[in-house]
Formats: sequence, C-alpha cells, structure tokens
Amino acid sequence: METQCQRVKLNDGHFIPILGFGTYAPEEVPKSEALEVTKFAIEVGFHHIDCAHAYRNEEQVGHAIRSKIADGTVKREDIFYTSKLWSTCLQPELVQSALEKSLKNLQLDYVDLYLIHTPVPLKVGNLCYHLYLISYVTMSISFHGWLV
Repeated sequence: METQCQRVKLNDGHFIPILGFGTYAPEEVPKSEALEVTKFAIEVGFHHIDCAHAYRNEEQVGHAIRSKIADGTVKREDIFYTSKLWSTCLQPELVQSALEKSLKNLQLDYVDLYLIHTPVPLKVGNLCYHLYLISYVTMSISFHGWLV
C-alpha cells in the first residue's frame, strides 16, 4: 500500500514528514505494545517515527520498522526516524556511544534526526539530578494529562 505523506523541505534539501508518531508509553504498558502500534502506525501512513533511549522500547520500535521494511510496506529511506540523547550523556565523549547504543537496540544503520532529549545537563547519582528528574516527570505527567 503506497501512501503519500506531507513533508517539509529542510534547508539542507532533505525532507521531514510533517506529522510524526511518538512511541513513548508509561512503564505499565507492555513493551510488546510498542511493536504492534508502531507497525500499525507505519501501515496507516506514518513515516516519521519518534523514539528515544529513555523510552526503553527502542528494540521493539526498531523491530516494527524492520518488519515493515521486510514485508515491503516501506523502504528504510521512506522512514524518518528521530531519536534523542539523554541528559546524562551530553559530554562530547559520551554522545557517539549513546547513539551507537540506540542504533544497536534498533538494529538500524542510521537515524535521520538526533536531538537532545532535555537540553539540561545532568549527572547520574547527583541529588539535583534526582530532584530535577522527579520534577520533570511530574510536570510531564501533569501537562499531558496522564494523571487524572
């Protein structure tokens, strides 16, 4: 099934689909759901897939993308894949290994866009890190209406 998604041309000549499918899910959602809903999203025409190492479902999302490539639904170049660098890996010497870990989890050769997840540097194990993370998660939950 060939679907045409609307795209925007970037200043370097590449294109990005204007609508993306986000793959974040709360911990209580089984990881297998990420596999199934991502496959479904691709089947119905989403060509921009947004994930992150912090979502802890890269393996399932990568499996979904690879399975839709294998069954002929899309080609790799049809998918615009966005990933994100977590705030504890912002030191320049940590960026490449963080990206390589995501690529290994995904079993993909490249990502199309690699963003800084939350552009605030944090140190693992630091009390400020824990307080910030708790505040950030609480704010996100409240903002997105996950706590009702």
